[in-house]
Amino acid sequence: MRSVTAGRRNPATRAGAALLRVRWFVRAPIWLYRARLGVLLGSRFLMLEHVGRESGCRRYVVLEMVDHPAPGSNVVISGFGTRAQWFRNIQANPQVRVYLASRKPAPAIAHRLDAGAAAASLSRYATAHPRSWAKLRPVLEETLGTRIDEYGTELPMIALDLVDRLGRGQRLPTSLARYFPPRNVR
Repeated sequence: MRSVTAGRRNPATRAGAALLRVRWFVRAPIWLYRARLGVLLGSRFLMLEHVGRESGCRRYVVLEMVDHPAPGSNVVISGFGTRAQWFRNIQANPQVRVYLASRKPAPAIAHRLDAGAAAASLSRYATAHPRSWAKLRPVLEETLGTRIDEYGTELPMIALDLVDRLGRGQRLPTSLARYFPPRNVR
């Protein structure tokens, strides 16, 4: 892929990419989700709870969903590529929790999409949200330092598959149960 740094860059794109590196700005939506006000961000966002790969502490990040390929499955992008801390954490421990709108967190398993599935998801996003994609694409290119197109990308895309879809009487596998304590069901 060609470097984006060649040629003149749009100041708004540089500002958008710089804003994504401002910690208080990107962490502000977490407080909305903690107050059960995630619905204010709309249906295209979710909060991901993951476990630090070294600390073992819970960590949180708010991400935009780019695709919803099946019930109980959401796809998100790692805008900083494989350098993003949340991405590195879920590579080490794929058991996560997903907060959608104002709902309770749901346990999920995170996995990276292969190149074909990633290209298909990104193409669906670009088709469904052309104005958002036109603004988001240059910012992602700026943060990654490479060109992105919706027909083939090295942009890491993660599927979050909800585990909460267990039938009555089914239990989580032991490897997951320690991450997701049982809820009181009446």
